[in-house]
Amino acid sequence: MKDSIVFIIPVLGLIGLLVMFMKYRWVAAQNAGNEKMQELSGHIADGALAFLKAEWKVLTYFVIIVAILLAYSGTLVEDSSPLIAISFVIGAVLSATAGYIGMTIATKANVRTTEAAKTSLAKALDVSFAGGTVMGLGVAGLAVLGMSGLFIIFLKVFNVVELNSSSMRTLIEVITGFSLGAESIALFARVGGGIYTKAADVGADLVGKVEAGIPEDDVRNPATIADNVGDNVGDVAGMGADLFGSYVATILATIVLGQEVKAVDQFGGFSPVLLPMMIAGVGLIFSIVGTFLVKVKNENDSVQKALNIGNWASIIMTAIAAILLVKWMMPENMEWINASRGAGFTQNGVIGAIILGLVVGAIMSIVTEYYTAMGKKPVMSIVRQSSTGHATNIIGGLSVGMESTVIPILVLAAGIYGSYAFAGLYGVAIAATGMMATTAMQLAVDAFGPIADNAGGIAEMSQLPDEVRERTDNLDAVGNTTAATGKGFAIASAALTSLALFAAFVGVSGISAIDIYKAEVLAGLFVGGMIPFIFSSLAIAAVGRAAMAMVEEVRRQFREIPGIMEYKAKPEYEKCVAISTNASIREMVIPGLITIITPAVMGFVFGPEVLGGFLAGVTVSGVLMGIFQNNAGGAWDNAKKSFEKGVEIEGKMYFKGSDPHKAAVTGDTVGDPFKDTSGPSMNILIKLSSIVALIIAPHIAVKAPVNVETSQKQVIETHDEQQTAPTVEKTNEAVNYQEAV
Repeated sequence: MKDSIVFIIPVLGLIGLLVMFMKYRWVAAQNAGNEKMQELSGHIADGALAFLKAEWKVLTYFVIIVAILLAYSGTLVEDSSPLIAISFVIGAVLSATAGYIGMTIATKANVRTTEAAKTSLAKALDVSFAGGTVMGLGVAGLAVLGMSGLFIIFLKVFNVVELNSSSMRTLIEVITGFSLGAESIALFARVGGGIYTKAADVGADLVGKVEAGIPEDDVRNPATIADNVGDNVGDVAGMGADLFGSYVATILATIVLGQEVKAVDQFGGFSPVLLPMMIAGVGLIFSIVGTFLVKVKNENDSVQKALNIGNWASIIMTAIAAILLVKWMMPENMEWINASRGAGFTQNGVIGAIILGLVVGAIMSIVTEYYTAMGKKPVMSIVRQSSTGHATNIIGGLSVGMESTVIPILVLAAGIYGSYAFAGLYGVAIAATGMMATTAMQLAVDAFGPIADNAGGIAEMSQLPDEVRERTDNLDAVGNTTAATGKGFAIASAALTSLALFAAFVGVSGISAIDIYKAEVLAGLFVGGMIPFIFSSLAIAAVGRAAMAMVEEVRRQFREIPGIMEYKAKPEYEKCVAISTNASIREMVIPGLITIITPAVMGFVFGPEVLGGFLAGVTVSGVLMGIFQNNAGGAWDNAKKSFEKGVEIEGKMYFKGSDPHKAAVTGDTVGDPFKDTSGPSMNILIKLSSIVALIIAPHIAVKAPVNVETSQKQVIETHDEQQTAPTVEKTNEAVNYQEAV
């Protein structure tokens, strides 16, 4: 029975990839517009591919070096294998492939969305959302297929017949390498793509909109092609690799804890391990169903409402399917193989944890939408503060970002507490799995935004009629909100996943508890709390340096190439593309290495308990920083876009080009690296730190010493505890105690 069900899971992944291919063909068959539009789209596609090639060249060296180290480390401890290197390489390749699929479809869908916007808003949404759907199905399909496929292969390779055996522990150590590969590529893709897109965006805004007074995405701005390229390599390829890694890490965390659960079932006790992969598979199928429900009929229909219908439908259907899966697969009662993990739990407890995970994800998205959506109180407060200058706009955005951490953290805390109460640590992990089950739909909603943004840029550069840009701006404004909600969803799942990975690390490393009263553990906690700050500092500073170079280049071209402003000369777009490419590749290395090397150093130098304190610090600090930066950046962005539609402040209307609008542009410029570079990298940072710790755990595990003195002490302590309890056989106990001593 186990062998039959496990083969269903990769089939579900293949179905997702098949539908993705059909959607890809449909998008590619749409009208790509006139020659000018196709030329601009070609420049964007060429720039995006050039960046990926440069990035992959650097990452190839990284993958080879790490694979060699992993292969060697796999020979050093009992529960590992050199095959972890192969698993790592496969994870890295599939993560890069997920990003490539998204980037390719985005560069095809953008110009086709522009052409569709000539017809209607409904047609433009169909094309842009179909592009996002390709991205979502590609990521989820590859993740389900890759994870379940490796699991099946290694079940046979290591001849696993029972849970919590040496062969099962080896299997888990090896597939952890798959997650390490996925998250490593995701980190570099997210940071590198984020630096690229924001360097171009900031440079284009500061010189084009603020200094030259020309519209956003004006063909005369030399940085505008680099800006549109950045939307694809950062917000699409980077996001794709990011959520691929999150998806895999969530499933892995649940598998790791599931193999410690004793379950008497028809699957040979494997149901706690198979369940997360099955939930991911059915979540993929119902995400496909949800994508077909995203429609608008006329110009006045709400795009946000259409997206919400598809999203909520996929969540509800997945929840029902997950309940049925648990009822079918899991026994009524389960307990931990190691009693120190806590009390046992029930089938209904697992169901409760899954539902709670879905609820937490939904609430996180709703709260994020409230703090970042146009017309809502937080964004309008920034709009009003823009009327008194640049400084008050910045103050308003920072305040909104900080305030926005309160409800999500309370929701996360309640989710952690509740899911643990339902099913212990397994409940926390399966709650994260439930939350991530509709990743395909979440990513489709997220990825359509950058496509719409690019479509608007092409419309502006092609000088199409105003109604075309109005339709693409409508999609783009909603896309800004969905991008922010997607990041809130990702950081919430990362928090639950990291806690599950943390619990797995504690079990593998052999430590029974982490005592923060110990000075070295407390020191590790503080060092871990610092890491998200230095990581953010490096990422934001990298954007600043690259943006300065971009500003100087745009100014040079305006100064030295006569006729640009009169449309008589063509800007040198390729030089701005080169600046972003070179800066992003160079600057992504140090933040990435800090994330991977620091946990290893903490573990090998100071031991597993200090490393545990370090992980706790990274997780708490990283979640707070991620929520703050994502929401502050999203709110600043939509405050700026509010002026493009026109806003009323104290009875007076303000539009694009006004002084309050210029203040809002400054705020958006500050928020850009927050929401698109450092903020979304936080969820990768905290998960990758935990995965590195889990991989090195067998190498630094604490082995409890066994000797006569220890045994006698334990007997005496046991006797002392017994003396405190009422008993009717004290004489016999005393005799037994003396004999034992």
